[in-house]
Amino acid sequence: MLPDKETKPTYLLKQDWRWSSGARGDVVVVHATADTFLSAIPHRRARSKSSPRMELSSERAAAALEMPQSQKDDGPFTGDGDYESLPPDVSVATHMTAGAVAGILEHTVMYPVDSVKTRMQSLQPDPNAQYRSVYGALKRIIRTEGVFRPLRGLNITMMGAGPAHALYFACYERVKRSLSDVIQSGGNSHLANGLAGSVATVLHDAVMNPAEVVKQRMQMYNSPYRGLWDCVQTITRTEGMGAFYRSYSMQLTMNIPFQAVHFIIYELMQEQLNPHRHYHPGSHIVSGAAAGAISAAITTPLDVCKTLLNTQENVALNSMKISGHLTGMANTFRTVYRLGGMAAFFKGVQARIIYQMPSTAIAWSVYEFFKYFLTKQ
Repeated sequence: MLPDKETKPTYLLKQDWRWSSGARGDVVVVHATADTFLSAIPHRRARSKSSPRMELSSERAAAALEMPQSQKDDGPFTGDGDYESLPPDVSVATHMTAGAVAGILEHTVMYPVDSVKTRMQSLQPDPNAQYRSVYGALKRIIRTEGVFRPLRGLNITMMGAGPAHALYFACYERVKRSLSDVIQSGGNSHLANGLAGSVATVLHDAVMNPAEVVKQRMQMYNSPYRGLWDCVQTITRTEGMGAFYRSYSMQLTMNIPFQAVHFIIYELMQEQLNPHRHYHPGSHIVSGAAAGAISAAITTPLDVCKTLLNTQENVALNSMKISGHLTGMANTFRTVYRLGGMAAFFKGVQARIIYQMPSTAIAWSVYEFFKYFLTKQ
């Protein structure tokens, strides 16, 4: 029923009501959301055919009620949804699967450069293993030792990288979410990102450290080991099981600041390049590469010390008249300085940056893709 006399329309609206006018300009449509309601919309009595009147489109209102919240709040739906944080019901196995695949690809794609880095960090290399550049080193290794020589130790790296990165990413996501809830009320927190990366590194290195020891010994020039199991058995027999964790404290000392800087830079760049946190491969690659390069350069001195602890380079230790095996961070720092001064702490920095930039970019882009893909599934 229309009122007998003209009355002014009375509307009880909430903030998220949206009005739009019809195609001819004589109809006003109200689009309602799930949290809004209409108290009353009385109509003006039609004075003539051309008089405007207020109509409520029930069909459009119903459609609006069914519209996903992301479309109502963020404008046109991009199809990406809220992929950045996987749904709460996603199992830990999802994070671990994405992390394992990302970790294996990260270490395998650039593995030849990692082999060069290990050799370039040698403090007293053999004259036949002194290199000026990464490209020159790879060229000489392939020419003199065979095309597969730069891949020596890849098998143990893949065996360690899968489970290590599975724990790493799963732990990072869970700890980051928990700390962000406390520190920033669920928002992005650089402190939470750095702390989550540090905690995840402790688990990652516990799994990866033995693989690193075997890998670097097999990468060295004139490595005496026939293969993976020969290397493992020889180290166990001659140095004991402790040899696989001799560099663990150094590895943590290097990787905790590495990962803290890495995650902070990555998340900071994502805020600039991908503020809505949609799946955007280009931003993940650029952010990952920048984070890896800066983190690698900063922590190179610690990486040189870690390499010396892992390889127990005989020529260098004999020249310093060190009997037995080199142990401890303080002794390692002192030994590196005596052998080459401050410059020795930055041996192989070029190879380390070249290795880390694409490796980290690959790891992040693959991990973000799996998060996106598994979320859509």
